[in-house]
Amino acid sequence: MAVRELLTGVPWWVKWVAIPLIALVVFGGLIGAVLSFVFGLLFKVLLFVALVGGLLYVVGRFRSSSSSSRDEW
Repeated sequence: MAVRELLTGVPWWVKWVAIPLIALVVFGGLIGAVLSFVFGLLFKVLLFVALVGGLLYVVGRFRSSSSSSRDEW
């Protein structure tokens, strides 16, 4: 309740420009570190999925070619 009363008397640019800029300056490093961690983790997950999918594709192609050559014997 006290914060609401404090912010009623300040101009709009303090609420919508100055306070968010101060928050970015103070917490900018933390925000950057969290975003970097999230994007790094997402990249690693996508890389893992692509590598596993590629491995399954190669193994499937190898098995199908080896089973057809076995039928020829």
